[in-house]
Amino acid sequence: MNGRDLVRSVKAVGSAGASQGLRTVRAAWRRRRTDAVGLPARGAERARVPGPMRDVESGPGGGVIRFSRSELRIVVAVNGAVFWGWDGAEPEPSYALVGRCPEPDPRAVLEPDKDGGWRVVAERATVVVSRHGTVEVRTPGGVMLRRDLPPRWWEPVGGGEARWMQRSEVAADARFFGLGGRASGPRLRDGTYRLWNTDPGRAFGPGDDPLYVTMPVQLVVADAATHLVFHDTSWDGTVTLREGEEGAGSGHDQVGMSELRMAGGPLRCWVMVGTPARVLLAWASLTGAPALPPSWALGHHHARWGFGSEQEVRRIVTGYQERALPLDAVHLDIDHYDEHQVFTVDQGRFPKLPQLAEELLRDGIRLVSIVNPAVKAAPGNAVHDSGTVEDAFVRDASGRLVQGVVWPGEAVYPDFTHARVRAWWGRLYQERLTAGFKGFWHDMNEPTSFNAFGESTLPRSARHSLEGRSGDHREAHNVYALCMAQAGYEGLRDLVPDERPFLFSRSGWAGMQRYGGTWSGDVATGWPGLRASLSLVMGLGLCGVPYSGPDVGGYDGHPSPELYLRWFQLGAYLPLFRTHASLRAGRREPWEFGAEVLEHARVALVERRRLLPYFMTLAQLARRTGAPYVRPVWWSAPEDRALRDCEDAFLLGDCLLVAPVLDPGSDRRAVQLPRGRWYDTATEQVYEGPGQVLVDAPLSRIPVLARAGAVIPVRGDDGGLELEVWAPARGRSGGGLVVADAGDGWDEPEIERYVARWEGRKVVVQREGEDGVSEPSLPVRLRGLGAR
Repeated sequence: MNGRDLVRSVKAVGSAGASQGLRTVRAAWRRRRTDAVGLPARGAERARVPGPMRDVESGPGGGVIRFSRSELRIVVAVNGAVFWGWDGAEPEPSYALVGRCPEPDPRAVLEPDKDGGWRVVAERATVVVSRHGTVEVRTPGGVMLRRDLPPRWWEPVGGGEARWMQRSEVAADARFFGLGGRASGPRLRDGTYRLWNTDPGRAFGPGDDPLYVTMPVQLVVADAATHLVFHDTSWDGTVTLREGEEGAGSGHDQVGMSELRMAGGPLRCWVMVGTPARVLLAWASLTGAPALPPSWALGHHHARWGFGSEQEVRRIVTGYQERALPLDAVHLDIDHYDEHQVFTVDQGRFPKLPQLAEELLRDGIRLVSIVNPAVKAAPGNAVHDSGTVEDAFVRDASGRLVQGVVWPGEAVYPDFTHARVRAWWGRLYQERLTAGFKGFWHDMNEPTSFNAFGESTLPRSARHSLEGRSGDHREAHNVYALCMAQAGYEGLRDLVPDERPFLFSRSGWAGMQRYGGTWSGDVATGWPGLRASLSLVMGLGLCGVPYSGPDVGGYDGHPSPELYLRWFQLGAYLPLFRTHASLRAGRREPWEFGAEVLEHARVALVERRRLLPYFMTLAQLARRTGAPYVRPVWWSAPEDRALRDCEDAFLLGDCLLVAPVLDPGSDRRAVQLPRGRWYDTATEQVYEGPGQVLVDAPLSRIPVLARAGAVIPVRGDDGGLELEVWAPARGRSGGGLVVADAGDGWDEPEIERYVARWEGRKVVVQREGEDGVSEPSLPVRLRGLGAR
């Protein structure tokens, strides 16, 4: 017996209560025994590299290059993305890709290169393969962006899944972003990052890794170009990053390095080259357009674990209404379930939930329900019984049901990697809709099982369908939540076909944007947690997940009034604006922090409501282009190294720059501006970029600057749509896009393009369309004309 595990077992019983503690101990030992029997023993291994090149075969968009011990397939797709796979790996099957793989680009051909190598020349990149298997990605001008050295495999002598390693070099000036939701970002410093979706089991801060959403997606920004690389395998792995140094050592540049080590799965990847906007467009075309939230989901959400009853929900809503605070949604956590069982309602505390939902809806407030994947393993539980009939639950290698421990106690887990199981699960949301819920948040779907020791998830040997291919949890773990989101989203599309589903998920993988968004998970209350909130949202946006946000105020603890307000002010400019806290944390209603905080929070809420048409426009543009709402300040100028190093401010679309206050006691802060003229939206003071400026940041607001010439759709005083136009600099023009969304249907609203320019001594705003230039049909409000 492992002594450490015995100690952990004793502690678990003492800290979690006798019954639940014993369950977590049993679950941990059961998981260990299951893997001891079900996982193949890893004995002696044989190392392998590709070896020397032998021959080539041209094909559509590229071809196949054969080496003595492997082969490499290269294909350039019509969207400009480059695919390559070793050992015969094809682009499909893949959980990341949407629909069928893009068609090959007929203009890209495989041709000889110098020194016995070969190359594929495409419009946006050139891929050069050496005779020993080095793969180099260059700009059309010949500048090296990425050099993948020959990979190495370690194969079990007796057969089985091979682990592998790929080491890559990037330009010395390159900076790394991405890898999913990372609390220490958005720029990823030197270190090792794990690719295994993980519930940390406690509130987390910037130093904690991994977290709930990990993706083998790197966005690499360098002077020459930006490129995104995606290694399409869902197995456990690590990425080790090292930034380069220019002029390092004896006067030579030290290149940056990325080393990927995977426990199994195919060695295949996609690379996209260009500007950040072009790269994210190609990524969205490959992995799917972001789901479009209903307009109400872009408002303010209030959540808490511990509302406890219908009366408490009404009390909170009344508190908002009496204080004239906008509120768009209320979220119910697991305490509204009957003994924590999914798709149930505690009739004692919520006896008339449909009536409550109807009352709230009349006031424009939607109810949102938590949904957990674990199902209480007890006959008589309706979900358990119907799932048993469907044979829906995960089994081990010997055919027994895999059991874990979550909130309802002993639980079983649906196998969402089976289409039939997804369809069954999707039908279960009818119970939630009948109860009056309009939106859903998926929790505990890494998936989590409470174990006294070891990993808090299912056994790695647990068997999964994997769309009929059959495999185990080593491959299915990271895509489990993605498949659950697919089940919920598609089920809601069938059940309520006229409404856009609203769904966001704590865990996920590449492509999760197709079904909704995510949130921070249990971010720790404190100033480091506030900073981590911004890092997560920005990093996820650069991985193609534009809709996300944190638990405003932090998940645990008791934020000070200043910390709560600064978090609230930041949240007002993030896609998902949701206050939330744990059962044992302090309250999160704005009036709980004093009169001054309440008034400043009201200003933030009113401004969020005023900007809803702009947020809806950004959502529509994200769906069509893949561009995130929240963008790093270097988005339009990635070659600006000062902007690349800026992590404490962001662009909201093209028009606004938001500089949140992330440190206590601050009433001014430095802001790194991109090129151009910028207006402080509160004072209309003018600043010129590029460069760093010092901006006032009183407790009443955070600095928000508008780009000169910006045309921003906002809600007017009468509730109608109007255009807020910031005067362009003399001799220059500006503009903006507007998408007037009806709110919750599937109509394709037109993208309206407006331009603002000087004509003599006045600013003229016009709409540009296919039929030429016309006067705007919306009211126009000019700002910045009296700027100083």
